Amino acid sequence: MYKIDFSKPCRIYFMGIGGISMSAFAEYLHNLGFKVSGSDSHKSKITEHLRSLGIEVFYGQRKGNISPDIDVVVYTAAINNDNEEFIAVKEMDIPSLNRANLIGQIMQNFDNAIAVAGTHGKTTVTAMLSLICIDGDLDPTISVGAILDAIDGNMRIGSTNYFITEACEYKNSFLEFNPTTGIILNIDEDHMDFFKDINDIRASFHKFAKRIPKKGQLYINGEIPAYEEITKDLDCQVITFGISDPAYNKNNLSFDIAADNIQVNDMTTQSFDLYYKGKYIDRIKLNVIGLHNISNSLPAIGIGIQEKIEMESIKKSLKNFKGADRRFQFKGTVGGIKIVDDYAHHPTEITATLNAAKTHTDNTLWCVFQPHTYSRTKRHLKDFAKSLSFADKIVLADIYPAREKDPGDISSMDLVRELKDLGKEVYYFPSFDEIENFLLENCINGDLLITMGAGDIVMVGESLLGI
Repeated sequence: MYKIDFSKPCRIYFMGIGGISMSAFAEYLHNLGFKVSGSDSHKSKITEHLRSLGIEVFYGQRKGNISPDIDVVVYTAAINNDNEEFIAVKEMDIPSLNRANLIGQIMQNFDNAIAVAGTHGKTTVTAMLSLICIDGDLDPTISVGAILDAIDGNMRIGSTNYFITEACEYKNSFLEFNPTTGIILNIDEDHMDFFKDINDIRASFHKFAKRIPKKGQLYINGEIPAYEEITKDLDCQVITFGISDPAYNKNNLSFDIAADNIQVNDMTTQSFDLYYKGKYIDRIKLNVIGLHNISNSLPAIGIGIQEKIEMESIKKSLKNFKGADRRFQFKGTVGGIKIVDDYAHHPTEITATLNAAKTHTDNTLWCVFQPHTYSRTKRHLKDFAKSLSFADKIVLADIYPAREKDPGDISSMDLVRELKDLGKEVYYFPSFDEIENFLLENCINGDLLITMGAGDIVMVGESLLGI
């Protein structure tokens, strides 16, 4: 594997530089004095931001973009072997490494490297923890998978030995990381175009946990089924967290960090009693809703305590946290219809989001859902239908292909049939314009409308709001 000498900046090229993670590390290396350039399939706010920094960005991934003076190329797991640029890099014998290799090497430059892993919630927890550490004067370097208002982007360059990043399990990327502290939020069946089954996924998370050194810590959700299988032979300290409120049929008081006496206040706020090692610590208020977000806050609080940040500072950070971009993000109101956008693209995430939403409206809950990838839709078809059925009315867009090609054996119409079998009111339209027109004609004052998915479905809500 090519090793970057961070003391000797060189010419580095990013294939897929407009991605939320790739752009962050391109900016990071640019700030270190590297000559950074790269390509992406289309122009975006992110690529325009990179260009404003003086980073050269090519639109379209073509062979001609690759020049022999490039010292090293970074690529993502989404790049295929038939990619023109990838072929040119091999032909010119230019050293290359994938994004995970790069992140792993960067982490070795920090004494305190925190990696947030889990099938869901990584961005939210990374954002929560980032705000806690910034307010606690730790001055961390941060890479987060969304635009975060607190850092005015998705990358923050700090001046200390603290580094915070998300750790994605897809294609075992996080097994290239070198964390001193790790978080495992949950382990569900996902990315089945790569993993064999849930046991394969669990084995991968176990390997991730094993990468934490003896002096480090692993924060793991104690509600993960048989979580002890993940932690049984670790060298590092293991700290569990979870919800212990009997009102939610959760009675486990053995978590190291626990939430109890949960109170949901309104559309955007909730609070709970925080317990640490069985001792009551304080009352915590959140400005994001859902049990999953209470659970998400616990390891962030735990690390704040570990780093000796004052509890009042931690409480203030969480109270000020309004959520990351596209995580139950309130977009606005039009004609009395509240519009929220959410990144959920897995049945577990959808269930959590819709259940949280239903506690905050007595009127019709609409979900405009865009399935993400053909393989995920096919694998979880019935589970998608069950999770979406928590909405009163569902509108479906075409599947967002992302890195995949249409196999021809799965479509949104299959999900329509599953939902109809469950007795749900469901509609499908092949274009965003048709979806918008339908919503304008059928949503009424007081309804709550959620646009949902990891693709570009957010455009529907923004178009309705005129933003």
